[in-house]
Amino acid sequence: MADQECPKCEEGLPAYLATFADLMSLLMCFFVLLLSFAEIDAVRFKKMADSMKDAFGVQREIPANEIVKGVSVIKQEFSPSPSTEPTVINEIHQQTTDEDKENLDIKDAERRLEEETQRQVADLKKILKEEIEKGLVEVEAAKTRIIVRIREKGSFPSGSARLDPGFFEVMDKISDKLATVPGRIIVAGHTDDIPIHTRRFRSNWELSAARAVTVAHALLANPAIKPDRVVVEGLADTHPLVPNDSRAHRARNRRVELVLVRGPEGTEQGYLETDASQGEGRHE
Repeated sequence: MADQECPKCEEGLPAYLATFADLMSLLMCFFVLLLSFAEIDAVRFKKMADSMKDAFGVQREIPANEIVKGVSVIKQEFSPSPSTEPTVINEIHQQTTDEDKENLDIKDAERRLEEETQRQVADLKKILKEEIEKGLVEVEAAKTRIIVRIREKGSFPSGSARLDPGFFEVMDKISDKLATVPGRIIVAGHTDDIPIHTRRFRSNWELSAARAVTVAHALLANPAIKPDRVVVEGLADTHPLVPNDSRAHRARNRRVELVLVRGPEGTEQGYLETDASQGEGRHE
């Protein structure tokens, strides 16, 4: 029995130890990940890390004057390499001066005023829907202005400044709406380019002014409209809508316009200044 040789063992560790080591490594990584995702007590974790750093060979100590505020293991226990240079971030700062802020406020106020003007014009079109369809009245918006254009048709007899009796009801509708909207009301009379010379009117200037005065009186019949809001102008044929080259165009140019001016331009003295301030021509 003494002469018999013992069976030789295979060199190295048993094969199952490699699988076991992989399993242990995976379990450790799994629990480390769970720990890194969890909300933990920073003080207790730091104590645990201090007790385990020798066993796992954590990198060199970095003194901390304050308790770490992060809740992530990576943020708490790992720092950038000392050789890594910080990335430079270019920041652009913009500053708005008081003058710029004032300009922005003015533009914003103008935008809101234009939107409000559009809504008021839509309301007027609903009120005067029947008259607009008959071609007696036109309503439009020009930035912050509301323009109610009274055509000669149905409002004044040819060559006369007397308002037709049936048109006073239309004026009541217009005045009721304009009374609710603040701003200066400019009543401007216009004629075509055919000269007039009668016992009552010596020229188109007198005719346009007389028609504007008639409309202004009908407007001021509403006590809600204060007289200091109203400006009356007679412009004859100096501001035609279209060239006076046909009978239809001349009829369109014979009109009285009610121009309600909102905002800073509501302090202008008359139709011409308001028209110029808008930067728009009257010709089409």
